[in-house]
Amino acid sequence: MSLEVVRPGALTTVQDLGRPGYAHLGVPHSGALDRAAHRLANLLTGNAPEAATLETTLDGTAVRATADVTAAVSGAPCPVRIDGRPAAWGAPVLVPSGAVLDVGRAVGGVRSYVAFGGGIAVEPVLGSRSTDLLSGLGPAPLETGRRLPLGRAGALPGGVDALPLPAPPAELVLPLILGPRADRVTEAALRGLPGAVYRVSVASNRIGLRTEGPPLERSGDAELPSEGMVLGAVQVPPDGLPVIFLADHPVTGGYPMIGVVPEDRLGAAAQAVPGTPLILLPVAGRSAGAPYEP
Repeated sequence: MSLEVVRPGALTTVQDLGRPGYAHLGVPHSGALDRAAHRLANLLTGNAPEAATLETTLDGTAVRATADVTAAVSGAPCPVRIDGRPAAWGAPVLVPSGAVLDVGRAVGGVRSYVAFGGGIAVEPVLGSRSTDLLSGLGPAPLETGRRLPLGRAGALPGGVDALPLPAPPAELVLPLILGPRADRVTEAALRGLPGAVYRVSVASNRIGLRTEGPPLERSGDAELPSEGMVLGAVQVPPDGLPVIFLADHPVTGGYPMIGVVPEDRLGAAAQAVPGTPLILLPVAGRSAGAPYEP
């Protein structure tokens, strides 16, 4: 069983839950940006959470099935069609052999996730089938005419026809656990963060969510040696505009990391369209629920 790519879309990649544990080798975590949407699509098709799906960007994708297969689309809401006929979004659908599943342009959010019974069975690299745009590991983004193998499908879950997902955010409010370089911006800048409204930049991608808005005032211009970076790290480059590192982020960096957005809050960041208002709320310690007390 396989899929033939009919329309690759602007950027469609194969993603699973990533390849953690290789940062010491310079390999990012990678994996689905919206993990909840990825897991839901797999659940609806009877797959394990780690099965590989297709992650689309803004304008979807279209593939032809070479055998009957169950598919499900989650994440960013979008029109779904099978050989031109409307099909359900957020629910399992049967794609007959030879039929084309067309996942259309997102009507809200950025990234849709398309799961198929058995999962996308491309060859794993370092234990993952994820496409990593920074390091180049994993399969290349989809191209017209490419064949994608499918694994053996499992049984569909009983009693589940569809499951809800949160709507893409109209406003992105993210907790910022301060440290280790919060002292590299001024105290006034930290105090002003809750009232500072940024917007998601069009330059955002799988590597990082870039922002537009009021620059953070840095407390000095002294250079820092490169140090380790984690998923959700918030860097402040010389222009003062925060960058939130996403799945394909570099594993080291020399700009100040003033804090970290918890991983379980990054799914909303993956679905924030350019122009979405963004607020970073500083919190103390390791708990995203603790208020910031200078």
